[in-house]
Amino acid sequence: MTPGTARRRAVVHRDRPRVAVVSLTQGTRPDDLRRGLESVLAQQDVDLDVVCVGNGWEPTGLPDGIRTLALPENLGIPAGRNAGAAVVDGDYVFFLDDDASVPSPTFLRDAIALFEHDPSLGLVQPRVVDPAGAANPRRWVPRIRKGDPEQSSPVFSVWEGAVVMPTDVWRAVGGWGAEYFYAHEGIELAWRVWDAGRRTWYAGELVANHPAIDPARHREYVRLNARNRVWLARRNLPAVLRPLYVGSWAAIQVLRWWRSPRRLATWFGGVAEGWRTDCGPVHVMGWLTIGRMTLAGRPPVV
Repeated sequence: MTPGTARRRAVVHRDRPRVAVVSLTQGTRPDDLRRGLESVLAQQDVDLDVVCVGNGWEPTGLPDGIRTLALPENLGIPAGRNAGAAVVDGDYVFFLDDDASVPSPTFLRDAIALFEHDPSLGLVQPRVVDPAGAANPRRWVPRIRKGDPEQSSPVFSVWEGAVVMPTDVWRAVGGWGAEYFYAHEGIELAWRVWDAGRRTWYAGELVANHPAIDPARHREYVRLNARNRVWLARRNLPAVLRPLYVGSWAAIQVLRWWRSPRRLATWFGGVAEGWRTDCGPVHVMGWLTIGRMTLAGRPPVV
């Protein structure tokens, strides 16, 4: 894939755009899952092709109009999303987690309007809001300088729970990185959108709902977080930048966790695992992409 390829293939304008929707679930949040699917079915002025992917289970008790795909085992989050995307079709693809929903019935049409207005966009992430009024975690705004959450901007990672993409861009970037299983697949997807000649965009005017629950910082989370940081560098960055990226994040973790030596030991164990294990397919981004990202506000070294 050469930079700019995805940009040259514009999505055909339709009065009722076709949207492929993928909802991934392990069946542990049936009420949240139904709420999210009903919010999708309530979308106006679009045609929908919706699949609910059971990651290790057979989805049941869903609203009418939802197709199901049962995976025999838990393949991990990115691979499960990829499996769902392979069986739906549309001009755009929308990934929605099973504990997320979209409160506006024009959410999808409004997101599509952003792509139609600005063909340089390749992925849109909405602002995330806890529906119960709890404080929204800063991590939901995927930029270093968080600022006003309602302020839109280009970004270089995404909160993966609700993202919209033109289907041609989705195919051009190769989907989610299945090898990660969990953690950092959203950074890679954002980077590869940039490498396809498009921009990844945080849309502060669009809203998705999600409960403000902090992910558990257990040992497995810490290990995968560290391993996948290294894999991310190995899979996407030129060789000279890989130690800079991993080293910058090692410094950040030391500053964060210097009072938690056991947690740091787990993290550095994950780093070692990331260097010595197979990271899967490699697609090194071009220096032109790195320059575009740097000019847009964030070189891929941190």
